[in-house]
Amino acid sequence: MLSSAELVAFAPSTDLERSRAFYTDVAGLEFIEQTPFACVFRSGATMLRVTAVAELTPQPFTVLGWAVADIREAVAELRGRGVEFLTFDTLPQDTDKIWTTPGARIAWFTDPDDNVLSLTEFTGD
Repeated sequence: MLSSAELVAFAPSTDLERSRAFYTDVAGLEFIEQTPFACVFRSGATMLRVTAVAELTPQPFTVLGWAVADIREAVAELRGRGVEFLTFDTLPQDTDKIWTTPGARIAWFTDPDDNVLSLTEFTGD
């Protein structure tokens, strides 16, 4: 039943104005609308609802991610917009903070609420 329905993604935010600026100006998502309850964006065919919450405990794992054609280009563009990428001591990341695995290259960063976001280039290796 759900396999043909459009997916809607959610991320929490304690400050919708700050999140709106990040997801439009930094991440480059299409802004749809803002209500007192959420900011709504479009990323490809997926709707992202950044939902207002009173309190937030950031999780140590990825909550949103994007598949990109060229991860080095995407990392460079986001760095140019002020994004700092995460380093994980347990992963062998290169100087661009990209981790290479069989079949993918991955880099992580956070939004203003410290939600962990990722970029993945699927390499097919």
